[in-house]
Amino acid sequence: MTRTPSFTFHEYPICDDGCGPYDIAMGADGALWLTLIHHGQIGRLTPTGHITRFSVEGAKGLSRIISGPDGALWFTEFKSHRVGRMTLDGRVSSFPIPGEGGPYGITGGPDGALWFTLLNNDRIGRLAPDGELREYPLPTQGGYPSAIVTGPDGALWFTLNQTNALGRMTLDGTVTLFPLPTPSAAPVGATAGPDAIWFVEIIAGQIGRMAMDGTVTEFPLPHRDAKPHAIVAGMDGTFWFTEWGGNRVGRITGTGAIQLYDLPTPASEPHGLTLGPDGAIWIALEKGRVARLEPLRQ
Repeated sequence: MTRTPSFTFHEYPICDDGCGPYDIAMGADGALWLTLIHHGQIGRLTPTGHITRFSVEGAKGLSRIISGPDGALWFTEFKSHRVGRMTLDGRVSSFPIPGEGGPYGITGGPDGALWFTLLNNDRIGRLAPDGELREYPLPTQGGYPSAIVTGPDGALWFTLNQTNALGRMTLDGTVTLFPLPTPSAAPVGATAGPDAIWFVEIIAGQIGRMAMDGTVTEFPLPHRDAKPHAIVAGMDGTFWFTEWGGNRVGRITGTGAIQLYDLPTPASEPHGLTLGPDGAIWIALEKGRVARLEPLRQ
């Protein structure tokens, strides 16, 4: 399974090979915003390829980034234990997280707050617009909560990489866990569909779909050693995912049909990806590039 003529690739150089674009999000200004995990910077990439980089003082392990409910960019700093906020003109505010929790996944909740996972201490954090911080413990030990998204039911859904489950948390902190059928599947990335949560199993080499009642359907990838990393909803009821181990990006339909696209640069280490307003898929490549998978005009 390889790239078909209906799509074309273009790559934008961002920085040297070691800077590490890790995650990518579409901003309220129509630009793409990136975490440069190894340089402690946030990058802004215009659709025409112009890059601006903003330093985040003291940042270590810049991880996930989203466009928040307030139009600013919100991001996690796994190693410096902070949640950060950047305005569209590059001004930064930092919110320290007590302890050694390691914030990683982040999403905007239906209550206007930012919700995030704490990899190292089995908790979900909530940061209110006024800066108030709360943490909710999970009924796990060493679960490694990773991605977090707001589901179509208004609850927070998150992957538990080492517990091999997905979790659901209501806004009052009530948690329900849903084990996965494949042992040691190691779920990581997740995204919300109109009626389900879609997620990737990095060790099992599968894409998963969890209905709101906890029913799981798993779709094996053609290459079980592909190490899928992140997943995002497309515009046409499909979902796109990165294969970190296979140097590919993939597309899966709601019924499980899979199409794979080889990335042009060898060993480019694809991680986060996002959907552009024109239907293009933008992919963060840790080897200093961003790729655009663009649908050809008919």
